[in-house]
Amino acid sequence: MEPSDRPKSPPISDGAFYFIAGFCGLAGGVVGAAFHLTVDALLRWPAWLVARFGSGPETILMAAGIAAVGLLAAFLLTRRFAPEAAGSGVQEIEGAMEGLRVVRWRRILPVKFAGGVLALSSGLVAGREGPTIHMGASIAAAAAEAFKLDRDDMRGLLAAGAAAGLAAAFNAPLAAILFIVEETRKQFRYTFRSYVGVICASAASAMGMGLVGGTAPPMRIAALEQPLWLLPAFVLLGVGLGGLGVVFNRCLVGALDWTATTFRRAPFVPALVVGAAVGALAIVMPEAVGGGELLIPHLVARDLPLATLALLAVLRFVGTMASYPVGVPGGIFSPMLALATTVGLGVAILMEGALASGGLPVPPSMAQAFAIAAMGGLFAATIRAPMVGVVLAVELTGAYALILPLLVTCVTAHVISDWLKGRPIYELLLERTLRLAGQTPPPPDPTDASSPVGTDERPHPTRTRVKRRRHRGGKG
Repeated sequence: MEPSDRPKSPPISDGAFYFIAGFCGLAGGVVGAAFHLTVDALLRWPAWLVARFGSGPETILMAAGIAAVGLLAAFLLTRRFAPEAAGSGVQEIEGAMEGLRVVRWRRILPVKFAGGVLALSSGLVAGREGPTIHMGASIAAAAAEAFKLDRDDMRGLLAAGAAAGLAAAFNAPLAAILFIVEETRKQFRYTFRSYVGVICASAASAMGMGLVGGTAPPMRIAALEQPLWLLPAFVLLGVGLGGLGVVFNRCLVGALDWTATTFRRAPFVPALVVGAAVGALAIVMPEAVGGGELLIPHLVARDLPLATLALLAVLRFVGTMASYPVGVPGGIFSPMLALATTVGLGVAILMEGALASGGLPVPPSMAQAFAIAAMGGLFAATIRAPMVGVVLAVELTGAYALILPLLVTCVTAHVISDWLKGRPIYELLLERTLRLAGQTPPPPDPTDASSPVGTDERPHPTRTRVKRRRHRGGKG
């Protein structure tokens, strides 16, 4: 039921709203941490198979069968009970904040948790942040329904729940706050009240994770400050990532449309095929599957050759394009960050060769710097949120010395993506969702603009009527 359909209740105070947002954040952190712990525990099955049966053809076949069954179960569960729980869920939240979609939290919460565990523990090339963001928003929707909040407070609480889910995914509360400000800028009512609610939820989510055990992926990467004369190389990196981001978004939407059209009569086939493929790769080449959270520091530490990095980049790109359209819960942040890491390390190898041939010194930890900058740059190019890319990369890796190269890379990638007419991936996904549902986004309402931060006053009814009369040519 939408808030407008319920009996009107007196507006709650600011303090009560902050308390509710904080409670939603705490619950989102606990649920997110439990989700991570469950996925981590179940993801050990490929190593157990290898330890028990070796890595021969029989083991590969067993792994393919296990992953195919797990992914098929996730698909059937999602399709039967909550089809909107497939994929990331961010577009569903944005649609709900615009009043175009309904968060059916009673279905989404269990389906997103159980379906996400089945899909991600099968080795799908998908991230954990999609399920945690959608579950965080579902908890907020439940609270908004319980307290009979009005439309504006419900939107603010949905944003707070989504931020809590992202904070729980990476233990990055500051990036989660900025994600709401940058990514949902078209839907988020930016008032002091809603903004503080997002902050309360993000901070409480981090506390909730700490209570359960703090299960954020260990992605710390030691990197030293880079010399200023190397900044043009980060500009070039941003140019390449801007183009890659546009290709990534278009391929992802194209893969969704192609899969839906090709397997319309047998929609379960992609789950079986992709499940068998990722199960086999989990034994043959484990780096090519999974979300990539644990892979990123592993790639940086191994000093892999350029050919291996190129192969991994291709496999993970193809894996993401094949995994997301399967129709199960899973995000794109983590696969995108892992893909960017391979690209950044590959560019660093080329740069090292160029510097050595020119007789110039190679700065210490240059490879780590390019890997971290690429993570932020590809995020900025696909999500179109450059500041989130900077802060997320810094919070995940702890590389505070690289803020300047990150800013250069992210802003360049963002500008190039815009120049190439690229659009934010979640905007594209929301439009596709509405199109498939037979819905059309309403035209923007100029009287419903977001308020600047620091103000929380709603337009005065009399002033609004005066403005409308003047706009029609009437007297005020």
